[in-house]
Amino acid sequence: MKEIFAVTRKELEEYVGSPMALIFIGAFLAVTLFTFFWVDTFFARGIADVRPLFRWMPVLMIFLVAALTMRQWSEEERSGTLETLLTLPVSFAQLVLGKFLAVLVLVVVALALTIFLPITVALLGNLDWGPVFGGYLASILLAAAYAGIGLFMSSRTDNQIVALISIVLVCGAFYLVGSGGVTDFVGQNVGEILRAIGAGSRFESIERGVVDLRDLLYYLTLTGLFLTLNVLSLRAKGWSEGERTWPKRAGITLTTSLIALNLVFVNVWVYPLHGLRLDLTEEGAYSLSPVTKNILSDLEEPLLIRGYFSAKTHPLLAPLVPTVRDMLREYEIASGGQMELEIIDPAENPEKEAEANDVYGIRPTPLQVADRYETSIVNAYFDVLIQYGDQSQVLNFQDLIEVEPRRDGTVDVRLRNLEYDLTSAIKKAVYGFQSSEAVLASLEAPAELTLYVTPDTLPEWLVDAPDTVDEVANEIAHQSDGKFTYKRVDPAEPGGEVTRDELYEQYGLQPIRASLFSDQTYYFYLLLQVGDETQLVNLGEQVSEASVRTALESALKRFSAGFLQVVGLWTPPQTPTQNMFGQMQQPLSSWKMVREVLGQEYEVRSVDLSEGQVPADVDVLVLVGPRQMTDKDRFAIDQYLMRGGSVIAAVSHYELVPDQISGGLALQPIEGGIGDLLAEYGITVESSLIMDPQNEPFPVVVNRQVGRTQVRQIQAIDYPFFVDIRPDGMATESPLVSNLSAVTLNWVSPVTVDEAQNAEREVIVFLRSSSGAWTQEGSGQGGAPNIQPNFEMYPQYGFPQGEETESYPLAVAVQGVFESAFKGEPSPFETEPSEEEGAETSEPEVIPPTIEFSPQTSRLVVIGSAEFLDDLVFDLSYRLSGERYRNSLKLLQNAVAWSTEDLDLLSIRASGTSARVLYSLSEGSQSFWEAANYVAALLSLVVLSLVINNRRRNQKAMELIPLQGKSISSEEVHA
Repeated sequence: MKEIFAVTRKELEEYVGSPMALIFIGAFLAVTLFTFFWVDTFFARGIADVRPLFRWMPVLMIFLVAALTMRQWSEEERSGTLETLLTLPVSFAQLVLGKFLAVLVLVVVALALTIFLPITVALLGNLDWGPVFGGYLASILLAAAYAGIGLFMSSRTDNQIVALISIVLVCGAFYLVGSGGVTDFVGQNVGEILRAIGAGSRFESIERGVVDLRDLLYYLTLTGLFLTLNVLSLRAKGWSEGERTWPKRAGITLTTSLIALNLVFVNVWVYPLHGLRLDLTEEGAYSLSPVTKNILSDLEEPLLIRGYFSAKTHPLLAPLVPTVRDMLREYEIASGGQMELEIIDPAENPEKEAEANDVYGIRPTPLQVADRYETSIVNAYFDVLIQYGDQSQVLNFQDLIEVEPRRDGTVDVRLRNLEYDLTSAIKKAVYGFQSSEAVLASLEAPAELTLYVTPDTLPEWLVDAPDTVDEVANEIAHQSDGKFTYKRVDPAEPGGEVTRDELYEQYGLQPIRASLFSDQTYYFYLLLQVGDETQLVNLGEQVSEASVRTALESALKRFSAGFLQVVGLWTPPQTPTQNMFGQMQQPLSSWKMVREVLGQEYEVRSVDLSEGQVPADVDVLVLVGPRQMTDKDRFAIDQYLMRGGSVIAAVSHYELVPDQISGGLALQPIEGGIGDLLAEYGITVESSLIMDPQNEPFPVVVNRQVGRTQVRQIQAIDYPFFVDIRPDGMATESPLVSNLSAVTLNWVSPVTVDEAQNAEREVIVFLRSSSGAWTQEGSGQGGAPNIQPNFEMYPQYGFPQGEETESYPLAVAVQGVFESAFKGEPSPFETEPSEEEGAETSEPEVIPPTIEFSPQTSRLVVIGSAEFLDDLVFDLSYRLSGERYRNSLKLLQNAVAWSTEDLDLLSIRASGTSARVLYSLSEGSQSFWEAANYVAALLSLVVLSLVINNRRRNQKAMELIPLQGKSISSEEVHA
């Protein structure tokens, strides 16, 4: 090692002895900073990661290493010092390793001077340092491979320019062979082989924070291969052409060839091994979580996962296939043999393709691909089938990928959150296939079902209902092994087990009136108790064996963890409207994304509240923008909450409409909301809107004065109505905001909580605005706030800024005992449907009872915005901020998980790619941080230059020792 370090020191001194090293490092830093801030537009992306730093590193490193290695051997050979160097008492391998380490040291110094970029990102956002370490490790390994290539190519010529061109060509070939520009022309199988050979494609895996043994081995063997060839090249320079030395030459060549073949073979042998890797990311984003492992280890039936991937597919999808396949193999290992994995190409297996088409509805997707000569359409498969028992789920490429547009017009396609997508689909299939026996077996305590009924006063249509309940309940009890008991109690029976007063005091249950004009009352309540928790089972109007069994199984599942939950979703009706010209137009707002995202984990059903009740099997009721609601609709919500249900309400006083004057967007008031209903629970959603200097940009139509002409432009501006909430405005200890670093609430109103009414309940204010926020009252269309900016009057924000600022509560969660808003009031079913003359009246056969108190388990979540879940807002936000809008969907998913106490997927969901965003920065702040990095890079070069010059000045000439007994003249010294 002493000889190697001596050679390394000698080479470093030659580098620092001239300005060459500083020039190379300075050029590298300049190009790196330019690509980071200008090419990849770091601040415009708004994401707190260092992907722009490492995205161009495989290309930049080619030129940096080529410049550093081009002279290593070629200059020695040209100047005639190579012969002297090769005759020193140092082996060829030590010479090669010494020069290799010198180049690597300079590369590490250059990379170290870029550390100011990650530090800046960490100061401006919640940076995950795992990918940073991975990126630097990948850069060093890549530089080592390029240095090995550079030294070998330099040893083959005495011309530095020829060496430079050769190094760039060879390194560029290794980079390009695995790039999309080459793999586009071949099928998936050949393309996968090329990506395994490519230096750039290997770089991406380590860059994202996953250190895979296969990638490490690839770079080390590539480096070792060319360093071995370098040693052989040096040896060959001293060989003669005679026959006597042929055996020695052949032996050395054969040994080198065997070493090279072994290095290649070990990569081929290791390539199928996919589990030997280290996930450096903070949240283990690329490793199976304990939740996934638990689900797979608890499988009771064989799980089939079949991947349908076409060999010829879109070039942007092809690189994702190995990642999906490797992840599925990890699932197979974690299942302990309970999972069967199949990866097929439907084009090579017509029977499986026919089954996919006919049984599972999986069909190829037409994708447009282009080659050198033409553009064509290819029908390709990129689907994953998950089957468990009689349940199946299908994920296609649109469910698995996300697309991020780049500034140059191209797009970056990557997997969104593969583990979450796969695990949620598996959970949906597995938990959707459960019997009542499995549900009972999972209960922590025995279930007790009690039917409180007065059989003598039942209306005629309910006379047979108790016997139906008896039959179903006794059958379940018989099969439960003591986990389920059932009894019938008559509250009217003198000296009975429970009196009417006790039912009212304990559960808020009152007698039911048989009809509107009848004084006949009766009891028919079904209560399920598990441990200390009690739930009222809603049987609906038609009591049959099927409806009773469904209601009981749904109620039991609410007490059990790990069963598929049902989300009842209410969204405003999509009713076309008429514009000022009399033309019909579709509503601006829609909520397809909400339904799609909730459907990943739950069974989502649209609910109709007009009948005055929520279906019995709904586990959580989600209301998005409630409006045009009748008393029956509100009664259904109220009584669902009184039965122990969970309600999530995204409430707004306004709806989005086209602005006929400006051509942009406007707000108009809505009617028939649930504000009065929420006020009865002590929660008020104010009519004013929050404006916050900490906000997300939004494209609006802006009138600009250009000369004497007023020009209308669409411009992305700081939009105070889009409140950007960061961790300091979140209840970070609550699972409602689990691992969310930011979320945007659009056109949000303050949510206030009456402390007196909620004194006995658990209240969590989990979202708040910044302390600089203010409110704006209605001054626009129909009394709604004006949302179009006017920069002529208000240059800073486009809107008047409030004098008083404070932090406003924007979303609250409440759990506890609620009192019915209809307590002591006539039931909506008792109200005349119409008092207009000639109007036909219809009376219900039965008036649903009014439950006046809820159990302790009831939960209510109120968010002061409905637009933050609007597809229109998602689309516009995506154009400016990429995938950041998914944080809003994650917030809704967290709220549903909290409401159903189904929190197992929170950790996986939170590791999505869009969770980490930059803090809100003004243009001046952005310019400051950019300039600070330029200054830091310049100062680091100055400091490096001073260190080099100081070392050079402190060097002392070697003292010559005269020969013993002989003096040396000055002429001899100079000679």
